[in-house]
Amino acid sequence: MPTEFECLVYEKTSEIPRGSVTTYAELACVIGKPNAARAVGNALNHNPHPIAVPCHRVVRSDMSLGGYANGTNAKKELLISEGVKIKGERVIGTPWKF
Repeated sequence: MPTEFECLVYEKTSEIPRGSVTTYAELACVIGKPNAARAVGNALNHNPHPIAVPCHRVVRSDMSLGGYANGTNAKKELLISEGVKIKGERVIGTPWKF
């Protein structure tokens, strides 16, 4: 059963539009926990609904891909399939803001 914190992370993550990414730090700020970027990543690692909650759309502040429960290659392929530009292991562009 997800915690209240995890539910909040999942709710906000589900708002990220297809073809966009945001950062763990931005997501932490949006939920009112600006120092909780790592906790956001941990919550997303336990995402029970990866289709409804597109955790693959959340990347590190330096725009590198970061982790993904199904592996970084799967995350990269999902993002590319949505039209996100990636060079090497970094997303090209500006993160989406809530």
